Amino acid sequence: MNATERQTHWQNIYTTKRETEVSWFEDNPAVSLDLIALAGAGRKSAIIDIGGGASRLVDRLIDAGYEDLTVLDLSAAALDAAKARIGEQAGHVHWLVADVTSWTPHRLYDVWHDRAAFHFLTDPADRAAYVARLRRALKAGGHVIIGSFAPDGPEKCSGLPVARHDSKSLAEALGPGFALIDSRRRDHLTPWGVTQHFQFSTFRSGTVSR
Repeated sequence: MNATERQTHWQNIYTTKRETEVSWFEDNPAVSLDLIALAGAGRKSAIIDIGGGASRLVDRLIDAGYEDLTVLDLSAAALDAAKARIGEQAGHVHWLVADVTSWTPHRLYDVWHDRAAFHFLTDPADRAAYVARLRRALKAGGHVIIGSFAPDGPEKCSGLPVARHDSKSLAEALGPGFALIDSRRRDHLTPWGVTQHFQFSTFRSGTVSR
């Protein structure tokens, strides 16, 4: 699936389904919040949520007092849904409609968070392009948090095949310069009661080569 097809797919998902009708919906993104805190993020830390869509993570981060937030997603409809839900405070968030594999970062971030975007990149070339952008966008000493389907998780999501990961395969994808500081499993319950096995891995960067 190329970038145009990916964008069409996700735009269709978010224009035909409500926020609570997608399998990845969670009202309280507790694991992500815990890991952002573990990364030592402060109120002024620059945090980017990759593939954030209509996720409620940004709401919770705003509520917690974080001031420098960016949400990137392929679907303008997903971001519009989040903006509408957040209301006036949406004006304090940077919203980027972009494909992370071809996006050009224009600034640096302290925390790169991704829950359930990376595992849709089944082509090694797309994964390499993702990592290239990550390396350009992350500050030295910054943190990467990636949540993906675990090795025993679903093989497909939203009609698309996925590449399941553990902390070892994610470390291999990121390449040198990243130290694993936390690895944990998470059983996510979909809105219709199905359990999905996730793996969350957190890495700290050293001197990241760009």
